Amino acid sequence: MPNEPSDNHPRTLYCRCAYAQTVPQGVKDDVLRRLSDSGRNFEAVSDLCEMSARRDPRLKEIAGCGGQVNIVACYPRAVQWLFHAAESPLPEEGVEVLNMRERSAEDIASQLNLESA
Repeated sequence: MPNEPSDNHPRTLYCRCAYAQTVPQGVKDDVLRRLSDSGRNFEAVSDLCEMSARRDPRLKEIAGCGGQVNIVACYPRAVQWLFHAAESPLPEEGVEVLNMRERSAEDIASQLNLESA
């Protein structure tokens, strides 16, 4: 579910990384549970890699939303290149990529301020 304009929090995009199997399953599941339990609006996608390969128009919409965006996925450089490959480059400011390959679910939840949602 996309963030509503009235949401006081940055837009959050959560990637399930369904095809690459590079993010630990427990971290993905725990982050998704915490996002869901927070009551905060977020958009969950099956796989950013697949969306990039298909040049999904939602990537252009996300890149051009004009506000703060948190992308919960994998390596920031990989996420940037996925958007670039889909001809939807992310802006240099206002985007934070939270890496589930290297960070714990607790760390990501804290960074997103989910406890206070």
